[in-house]
Formats: sequence, C-alpha cells, structure tokens
Amino acid sequence: MATTPDRTRVRFPDISARAYEHPADRGALVALRSLRGFDTVLKKMAGLFSERALRLHFLSGTVRVGETQFADVHQDVVDAAHILDLSQVPDLYVMLDPQPRAMAIGKDRPFIVVSTGMFDMLDAEERRFVVGHEVGHILSGHAIYRTLLLALTNLATRVAWLPLGYFGLRAIVLALEEWQRKSELSCDRAGLLTLQDPDAAKRTLMKLAGGSRLAQMDVDAFHEQAREYDAAEDARDGLLKLLSLIGRSHPQAVVRLAELDHWASSGEYSRILAGDYPRRSEDQDASISQEARNAAKSYQESWNRSADPLIKVLRDVAGGAQDAGSKIFDSVFGRRSS
Repeated sequence: MATTPDRTRVRFPDISARAYEHPADRGALVALRSLRGFDTVLKKMAGLFSERALRLHFLSGTVRVGETQFADVHQDVVDAAHILDLSQVPDLYVMLDPQPRAMAIGKDRPFIVVSTGMFDMLDAEERRFVVGHEVGHILSGHAIYRTLLLALTNLATRVAWLPLGYFGLRAIVLALEEWQRKSELSCDRAGLLTLQDPDAAKRTLMKLAGGSRLAQMDVDAFHEQAREYDAAEDARDGLLKLLSLIGRSHPQAVVRLAELDHWASSGEYSRILAGDYPRRSEDQDASISQEARNAAKSYQESWNRSADPLIKVLRDVAGGAQDAGSKIFDSVFGRRSS
C-alpha cells in the first residue's frame, strides 16, 4: 500500500524555492540560472563526480528507507515532498555513522543521505525539520552548485604552486563558501516550512550544537550565546570570527538559530503560511538586478542588527566614506552651479 502524505500541515502548491531562500543565496542562484550555457557547463562538471556511482555506493552499503524499512522516516520524506510540492519523492538512505550528518546529492535523480547519529538524537518532529531541510536543498538545486564548489576547491589545491592562479581560484572558492553557508540558512527555512513548528526547529539546532541532552539546555540561554558571539569583545574577535569561517560549509549553530528565529518571527514566514509566496511557474520572470538589490539590502540589515565591533568599525568607515563623497560631490557641483 502506498504511503499517504500528511494533510494536516499547510501545503504550498507550486512554491518556488525563492520563497524561502536567503536573499544572498537567492541572488546568486537567479544569476547563475540565467547564464546562457551554464547548465551545460554544470552537466559536464557533474560528470566528474558520477551520480550513478554515488547512488550505487549508498545502495550497496546503507539502508534505503521505504514502506518496510524505516517506515517512519519514509513518511517524513513523503510529507516533505508533498508540502513543498516536489513532483517526485526523493530516495533517502540511512548511513551508519555516529556523527550527525545529512546531505542531498545528485542532479538528475537527487537523493538524501542521513546518518544514524543524526536520527538517533532527534525526536519525530525534529527529524521532520532535517528531512525538510534536505528536500529544500533539492528544490533549490543546491547540489548542482556544490559540485562546482568541490571541483574548484580541488583545482585550487592542484595549482597551489601557481600563486596568481591559486589566489584567483581561492577568491572564487571563498565566495562560493559564503554562498553555501547562506544556502544552509535558506534550507533551515525550508525545514521550518515543512515542520511548521518553530520550537521544534530550534530544538534541532540546539541538539546539533550540544547533543541529545535537551533537558540540560535552555533556548533563552542559547539565544544569549548567539548575542554574545555576535557582540564579541573588540574588533580582534570580529576578525577571528571571519577567519574561522574559511573552509566552513555551515554557519555556527548559534548563528543558525538566531537567523531562523528572526525569520520565523518576521512577516515573511506568516505570509508564506497564508499562501502568499512566489510560484515556480514565475521563476523565469525573476529579475537579477532586483535580487542583487535584495541581497545587498539583506547584508545591510544584518550589519545594522549586529553588535560586532569590527562590523561597527566597517559600517562607520563606509558611512563616513559615503558622507565624504556626498560632501565632495555637493562642493564640486555646488561651485560649478554658482
């Protein structure tokens, strides 16, 4: 008997990934998708990492969920695909690994891999969040662009002996790593849209930081950690935080919780639940310039919210430069007009 999707949660017919994508993630994806011939390049690069080989690897060494294997997990995938309106329910493989990990792989037939370490520490609702997060990656097509990041990272390692080539590639890799971290924030939102329980989503992120002993953790105290991490003591800590991001694919857990809580309490989340969201059928009309402005606005708002001393210094310098530029402009053109 086929698994029936859960119909008690709000479903989002034809929802576009743009509905939940972080502005910096969305802007990059809209630009990449609009490049003529880019899909062809991606397909060739994806060929370097055989999707068929990966699928066979997990088929042979892990457990594929279904109606008779991990039936409750299979139900989670069916529900997530139903809620986010995926045409095909992706396969999910449970992998023996004590580390809590989850990933979405592939382009033609994307699939999900989740470790036993992840599932063993989560309750049923928290598990929904993780599955929804990975389904969000599939809907956004993130796995394709991560292939590009992996290929460039490997290439940068190989040409490390060429200073100019290496530094040029490293600049691209750093930009892609920043995009990937924003893509994780995007899919935290997708997980919440699938779960539709902000408290359970926060619990999941806390467990990813401190393990399964949730009774010994407190969400308010964890929020305070996020505020303390953001504020830091001085600009040196701000610089250390920036350096610590090099090579990281995910933002720190306190940052993820603070960002998700901010989005969950915003009007954006409520509007989507009410059915007000961009449709997939309208994706071809998305404006690159508008998404670029949205991304810039998002970074500006994030900087304005931050109490980080380094960001405050940079913000003041940027503001001072803008004021100085305005004064010079007014002075020059004012004299000419007199």
